[in-house]
Amino acid sequence: MMGRLYAPWRSAYLMGEPEPGCLFCTLVASQEDRAHFILERGRHWFVVINRYPYTTGHTMVVCNRHVERMSDFDAAEGAELVHLLARCERALAAAYQPDGVNVGANLGRSAGAGIVGHFHMHLVPRWQGDTNFMSTISETRVVSESLDDTYERLLGALKRG
Repeated sequence: MMGRLYAPWRSAYLMGEPEPGCLFCTLVASQEDRAHFILERGRHWFVVINRYPYTTGHTMVVCNRHVERMSDFDAAEGAELVHLLARCERALAAAYQPDGVNVGANLGRSAGAGIVGHFHMHLVPRWQGDTNFMSTISETRVVSESLDDTYERLLGALKRG
């Protein structure tokens, strides 16, 4: 029997016009952390769940200021980035027990950046065998948890540790 996958939250992204301005600058200015899936705010960075995740638990650490490259960071920004990446890695391990985590940044459109000019790093939990026929044949990823559930799970893990 043919199964069905539903991801209705993606329709606005797929069918709509891009938001004007920089999404990350909008998130920095927002006071609605839960509505935007912002998990934590530091002095220079914030942690947010990716609304269009590659896998369950896909998070990003985003610079508060609009800067494009790592070479633009000052020492305090660099130190806080590493601190938040480590906190996220621990939270992902506690919440999901992945077999690994991809950590990376795409600098520039040709490198795959979806939001160009505002530096952010991705943390993508990975499990043995998570690239299956869906990814290979149909270029589709299955994310098995709602963003609200992911938010609650990761927020709890960050608070614990």
